Amino acid sequence: MYENVPDEVDNVIVTGKSGAGKQPRIDVLVEEYGLEQLSTGDIFRSYLGEFDGYGYDGDISQFWDEEKEEFVADDRIAEEIGTDKEEVILGLKAKYFVDRGKFVPDRITNQLFDSYFGKQDYSDQVLDGYPRTVDQADFLLDLVEEKNTKVDFILWVRNTDEKIIARTTKRRICPECGEVYHLKYDPPEDGKCADCGVEVIQRSDDTEEKIRARLQEFKDKTKPMIEYLDGKIPIAEVSGHLEEFTPENVRKSVMSSLEELYE
Repeated sequence: MYENVPDEVDNVIVTGKSGAGKQPRIDVLVEEYGLEQLSTGDIFRSYLGEFDGYGYDGDISQFWDEEKEEFVADDRIAEEIGTDKEEVILGLKAKYFVDRGKFVPDRITNQLFDSYFGKQDYSDQVLDGYPRTVDQADFLLDLVEEKNTKVDFILWVRNTDEKIIARTTKRRICPECGEVYHLKYDPPEDGKCADCGVEVIQRSDDTEEKIRARLQEFKDKTKPMIEYLDGKIPIAEVSGHLEEFTPENVRKSVMSSLEELYE
């Protein structure tokens, strides 16, 4: 049905503002090309879980050199905590920043990403939430070249700030199973999750104030990243807003944007 689109891809990036509508487009690419979704959220949860599960209860701040603004050598960390397992040490580094509510530096995020991406043999992934900055994009370009793989294209999901705010503030989530509802498009019956029977809630970061902060972060960090990759990786643009939101219309919008890109 769709001509000129790739039959197979190694990896793709899906990017856009928070709340733009990336997930339904990711789902299309996963189904169409047999890919897996690799999200930064899953990466951080995985490594934080590795460290927490290991059970080290010492003060991890001892491994951060304030003067040099970097961690001490990994072998020193391994000696102190009693393991040289990469996942545990990376989890420790992530936890240091997360517990303090600090932005995780690109160099640490890159280490986490490289390790996790490597577990997937650097292929067959939809990269969701990475890269987010120019430094991360630069790291990714070097990494795929080194590993003899590639990112075939970027799918940029476009949407306006006001549409995102209007839609996201009406999003609700089940606190038990995580099922997502929407007061307009997919309202929960009697305000309760269909699976758990628990009253759905608004996520603490779905307020207008926090949404606008995320939108500003996109303008400050992620848009420059997209501009940096323009010309280095093909970019297809797709609207995150559809007048009639159906699975088929979402698929059509994604595949049509790829068809236009590869004409």
